[in-house]
Amino acid sequence: MPSITFDVLINKTFADICTTEGLAPIARKYVLSLLNDFEEGEWRFERFLDYIWDNIALTALSKQERDDLIGQPRTMMRRAAKNLRLIDNDEVGKGSEIAEILLYGVMQDFYGALPVVPKIYHKQNVNDNAKGADSVHIVLSHDGKDFSLWFGEAKFYKTLSGNDLDTIVQSVLNSLDKDKIKKENSIITDLQDLDKFDMPDETRQNIKDMLNQDASIDHIKPKLHIPIMLLHQCGRTASATEISQKYKEILERKHIKKANEYFKKQIDALSGQVFKYEEISFHLILFPVPDKDEIVRLFMADAAIYRRAK
Repeated sequence: MPSITFDVLINKTFADICTTEGLAPIARKYVLSLLNDFEEGEWRFERFLDYIWDNIALTALSKQERDDLIGQPRTMMRRAAKNLRLIDNDEVGKGSEIAEILLYGVMQDFYGALPVVPKIYHKQNVNDNAKGADSVHIVLSHDGKDFSLWFGEAKFYKTLSGNDLDTIVQSVLNSLDKDKIKKENSIITDLQDLDKFDMPDETRQNIKDMLNQDASIDHIKPKLHIPIMLLHQCGRTASATEISQKYKEILERKHIKKANEYFKKQIDALSGQVFKYEEISFHLILFPVPDKDEIVRLFMADAAIYRRAK
């Protein structure tokens, strides 16, 4: 498995940490919890934002553009920044692109995924949300002969309240609508990006055949994975000065509690609504930060510089 820049706090199946008696179905559910580190008693904002900018091209530029700009990192970031929406007057959407970019980076670094649809790139205009899932990836098997399809959701919250979890559950439910799945499939097969990734020709054709508009989405469900990135402000992270054992224990308990709360809400809402729900895989990804407003401010300041650059 590829390596990830951040510390892995939790990487378990939900069944291993489920504390909600009688909750079902809990198979095909996973929890990943990631931590940024500290330096001289301060959470490393710069390191986190470097990771965002290092991965922005995965979602803001096409595969051809990324290939053409290899060796030109400044040009790549400038062009990527010009495709950002930079919604700064919407409290709900503010910072959403940061979570989306983080998800693209984690998908590549942790899951070894191919970013077959750069979602920020495929928006209608700079002030409009990219429609559909927040990320679209394909993960190939070790031998390259099989694949899984990943449609991601990404949110940046100031809290992880029950209402916040209800919102992401509804987003996941919406993303599993038959017409939306078929739309995402058509985008994948219509784009040339799929043809530019290194994979066996037979695998590429199998992907196109399975995602064909005439094919039933029922056959896709066992290959479908939904990564759910919850980037969130955390008071314990704001007051911490290092990744101590106590800090890790507190965050682990908190994230296990939130995972149980989230999956209970998801199962209650989706199990009776989504056909073959039990065959779909879900990956809850939790990432705590000390101050959402500060991260958004620093990110937008950097973006303004890159967007002005000639």
